[in-house]
Amino acid sequence: SECASLPRNMIENSMFEEEPDVVDLAKEPPMYPLEPDDVVYEPRSSRLLVRGLGENELDEEEEDYESSARLLGMSFMNRNASLRSNSSPYGGQAAGRACSFPSARSLLVGACVLVVIASVSVVIYFLPKCTFTKEGCHKANQSMTLIYPIASNGQLFPWTSMRLPRAVSPIHYDLTLQPNFTTMKFTGSVTITVKVNEDTKNVVLHSSGLVISKISIVPVGENQPKPAQYMEYHPWQQIAAQCPETLQKGKSYHLKLEYSANLSDSYYGFYKSSYRNKDGEQRWLAATQFEPLAARMAFPCFDEPAFKATFLIKINRDKEYISLSNMPKNKTTLVSGGFYQDVFDKSVTMSTYLVAFIVADFKNISMEANGTLVSVYAVPDKLDQVNHALETAIKLLDFYNCYFQMPYPLQKLDLVAIPDFQDGAMENWGLITFQETTILYENTSSLLDKQLVTIAIAHELAHQWFGNLVTMEWWNDLWLNEGFATFMEYMSIERIFPDLNVGDNFLAARFRAMGKDSLNSSHPITTPVATAEQVEEMFDSVSYVKGASILLMLKSSLSEEHFQIGVVNYLSQHKNANTQSEDLWASLSQITEMVNITELMKSWTLQKGFPLVTVTRNGTKMTLQQEHFLLSVDNSSSSSSYLWQIPLTSINSSCSNASSCKSVIMLKEQSATLYVPEEVQWVKFNVDMEGFYMVHYGEDGWSDLIILLKNNHLALSYQDRASLISDIFGLARLGKVSIQQVLNLTSYLVNETSTPPVTEALLQLNHIYRLLEKRGLLQLTARMKAYILGLFEKLIANQSWNEEESITQQKLRSSLLGVACSYSHPKCVEKAKNLFLNWTKSPANVSNPRDLMRTVFTVGIQHCDGWDSLLQAYSSSQLEAEREKMLQALASSTDVRKLIWLMQTSLNGEVIRTQELPLVLTTISKNFEGHLYAWGFVKENWDKIIKK
Repeated sequence: SECASLPRNMIENSMFEEEPDVVDLAKEPPMYPLEPDDVVYEPRSSRLLVRGLGENELDEEEEDYESSARLLGMSFMNRNASLRSNSSPYGGQAAGRACSFPSARSLLVGACVLVVIASVSVVIYFLPKCTFTKEGCHKANQSMTLIYPIASNGQLFPWTSMRLPRAVSPIHYDLTLQPNFTTMKFTGSVTITVKVNEDTKNVVLHSSGLVISKISIVPVGENQPKPAQYMEYHPWQQIAAQCPETLQKGKSYHLKLEYSANLSDSYYGFYKSSYRNKDGEQRWLAATQFEPLAARMAFPCFDEPAFKATFLIKINRDKEYISLSNMPKNKTTLVSGGFYQDVFDKSVTMSTYLVAFIVADFKNISMEANGTLVSVYAVPDKLDQVNHALETAIKLLDFYNCYFQMPYPLQKLDLVAIPDFQDGAMENWGLITFQETTILYENTSSLLDKQLVTIAIAHELAHQWFGNLVTMEWWNDLWLNEGFATFMEYMSIERIFPDLNVGDNFLAARFRAMGKDSLNSSHPITTPVATAEQVEEMFDSVSYVKGASILLMLKSSLSEEHFQIGVVNYLSQHKNANTQSEDLWASLSQITEMVNITELMKSWTLQKGFPLVTVTRNGTKMTLQQEHFLLSVDNSSSSSSYLWQIPLTSINSSCSNASSCKSVIMLKEQSATLYVPEEVQWVKFNVDMEGFYMVHYGEDGWSDLIILLKNNHLALSYQDRASLISDIFGLARLGKVSIQQVLNLTSYLVNETSTPPVTEALLQLNHIYRLLEKRGLLQLTARMKAYILGLFEKLIANQSWNEEESITQQKLRSSLLGVACSYSHPKCVEKAKNLFLNWTKSPANVSNPRDLMRTVFTVGIQHCDGWDSLLQAYSSSQLEAEREKMLQALASSTDVRKLIWLMQTSLNGEVIRTQELPLVLTTISKNFEGHLYAWGFVKENWDKIIKK
């Protein structure tokens, strides 16, 4: 709860806040009404009938009725049609008039007509070698005419697919750019060296929002470029250069384009940004964010991952700015207009989405490590917050060089804090960009903030190998980039910074990913994508956390050593190339013949969801059965076609030490049988939650485990205890176990002190509490609150409000006290209120525990002028981690007017940056007073939000 909401990944768009999934409410209403976390916001054209969304609700009755009908699975138009037909004097029988039955002759004629139609249809269907088109029968040996789209000039566009043709491929880009911070535009020219793979007169590539003024082409080695015409097809963001002569297969050509464009107002492409320094002066900068499909907004290019090429980049800038790009700067020269041109070294071969450049007045600190110059850049006023990032990057770079047995290939590595940056971070090769929250760390910040920064850096550095050196061929295999980077971030930090205890974060992330993957709206890890929207949707918890989870499961099955050898093989065999999932499985299969890795992993990557293993014990015999764990409408069984190969691990009462007693079987079929000794009292499957599946133990099995937890919960690891809590709540939601059984298990928590089981239970119980609260069930809500507080009363009382050195204890108390204060626990509220009042009197001299700041601020704003005081402190603070906690507290207000102001101000970028809007919306959506207003705001401002 202390971590940032990052819109794209778990580090780049969010490991810490769940992303919404798509659920068709009309087709698949849930077992019980879904929370905002479970559904994606619909466009404004579909409005829910809810109270208090605004003054215009009575003016939009027709739209509301239509939306309500749609949500009920009805057709609004059909309903209106039926109403009209019933009331019309011209349609149907008159009232009270009897219907006449057709005569026998009419029936016979009708039947004959139907027989003739059916006979003709059958003949046509089975007519050999004939394909029917609008023009009639089309013989198989004749070519069918393709339907070409209409270009913006009204002519036929010479390509018919959203994916680019392979007739030509880029080899090298020579790119020159010049941003203008007065006009907020930029000009550019690019010469693309292309290799012709088959004869063609058209070169089709990507361009978006660029005004192309000149285009020409010339064979390599010649000096007389010939003008070319071009046309554009906007829906696919493609242009086609029409060459005066046929480009011949095997030859190379220079395609030169000159163009101009506006610096983007969004957070994609080559976009403008600004910040205010300590003197209040507004300073402008320009930065890039190209992943996945925005390089085309900065220069015409072949904007697909498989079109790798080299880049020579030149940036023209004013004297008071610096420029940065992927490669080291080679030279700077004075050019016309008084501009300085920075020329960077020719790059390594890479995909367009990894290209980056920045023009700003940033300052930096640097240090050389193993031949690589590592630098961290930030705005001048925040340069004192980059030391941790520099030290962390150097240590992690050294670890990855050793682990991958392949040194980082560039001479420099820059890490840059961008004031306006929507994603958490971006792995541009040699020029990694970060949101300020995910890289700046001040020594007085909490260990949780330090952990967040370290995780972000570890993730992006892992990408320098997984994603940059070896890149997925197409976005359908995005998990090869993001799943591996997520897995490596946890593994590397556990090795280098064990005190940060990131294993608990990974455990919690797996629980949340399973929650998303249990919905019908989930998707396979590897899934076909074509459109821009489909590509964007791949950046979710399935690609990131589920991808990392199946790698953890595979590593546990192979052994640490074998897994590392397979990874090194994969990188060395596909260096500077593009890959598919099968390439990874082939590399890993070279190290072992005991397991068919390809077949094993395909069952996890090519079908959505995960398995539920049900265990039934009869004496010494245990029957295991797998099925798809799916939260469906009616709790019906899911398709029997879903079948996984599950490395099923277990421990039991005779030997519960996971490292020495863990047994493994491969469950490949729908069911299997195993035997245990008579004296075994309990069995726990999925040891330490290393597998991506849930287990249902049946009524007797759960009873045995509940008795164990109550008598000696330390017999199981804290990971196993947390997984039991997660599993039983999931099974209750599925309808497999009763709520009474859930509460029987959670009753052991009065003796629990470990962070993961407590935080998982708090999250699950609080979810039920919020459901009851939103439904206005006051008596039951009060009872649920009392139950939760009673369960953790002893643990809450034992928490200190002073500085805490252990990160696990910081996590525990921030979760406990956050819930306690939100439930109006008297002692918690009183203590937080006093701390807030002391802080407001002298913010510079009073320091509250950083991990409790959000709790203290959230309580403080509810009293007197606390909200206004905090907003003022937010506006003046230079500490990004502190500002984020302040903003979350401000968005937790019970004053609806303040919440609406926050959302509107965030959208407009006034006081609060627009990049914070997702965090504001997420926080308000979890607020009882504000959740309907957040939903209404999203619908009413849908177009503006999408544009941003």
